[in-house]
Amino acid sequence: MEIKILKEYKDLLELEIIGENNTLCNVLRNELNNLEDVSFASYHIKHPLICHPVFAVESKKGKPRKLVLDAVESLKAKAK
Repeated sequence: MEIKILKEYKDLLELEIIGENNTLCNVLRNELNNLEDVSFASYHIKHPLICHPVFAVESKKGKPRKLVLDAVESLKAKAK
């Protein structure tokens, strides 16, 4: 899996997740939307056979990149 940052602002992060599909994106989206500091987390895939998911996270406060990392750490702990 490779992650390519498309846009990064103080309250918005948009990234492309290369090599993944709906499975990881749905879990990550759900985990992010459960965080208090996230105002919006979603993704879209233009075409499931030829495109990679593009993920967007908007924060109420804090840096979106840190919120994504926090969500990933939470998912890793839950998976154990």
